[in-house]
Amino acid sequence: MTLTKSKYYFEALDNYPYSLPDCLEALNYALSYDPEDADSLCLMGRIYSEMLDDYEKAKLYFEEAMQCDVTNLNTPKYYIKCLLDNENFQEAEKLINYSLKIKGIDRSTLWFYRALLSEMRGSLPNALKFLTEAEKFCFTPQSLDFMKSRKKFIKSKMPKKSKKKKETR
Repeated sequence: MTLTKSKYYFEALDNYPYSLPDCLEALNYALSYDPEDADSLCLMGRIYSEMLDDYEKAKLYFEEAMQCDVTNLNTPKYYIKCLLDNENFQEAEKLINYSLKIKGIDRSTLWFYRALLSEMRGSLPNALKFLTEAEKFCFTPQSLDFMKSRKKFIKSKMPKKSKKKKETR
């Protein structure tokens, strides 16, 4: 990252999501200095995904960011969230499996997204299994509390087992 490009990227990041016009101006400057900067492309993808709900345009930016730097630690988590929001479940699953192999990535978040994917598909027992896996990679009390509360929430969605006994004649 050049110093000027870094300056504009951090300015854009600082303004996101509170001042989108300032964020976009700085981000366009950063991309003009280096159109292949994965972090800048990822932030542009986040704007389209999180603010504008234009998932197709966001996917283009995320894909480009992944092509420019396949080991970027930021891009996969935001790209996966975009895919889940757009119900591209197969693509999200492939990206999660790939991302788990990236050294240094936040595995807790990836396992959480895997649980969310299972929940969205209607497989609540699998979601609980993946949240248990996510707990193994929680290294702050806040993230562990979040995973535990999410497990409690999913358990509350599961149908209650009835304790009826079969009558025999």
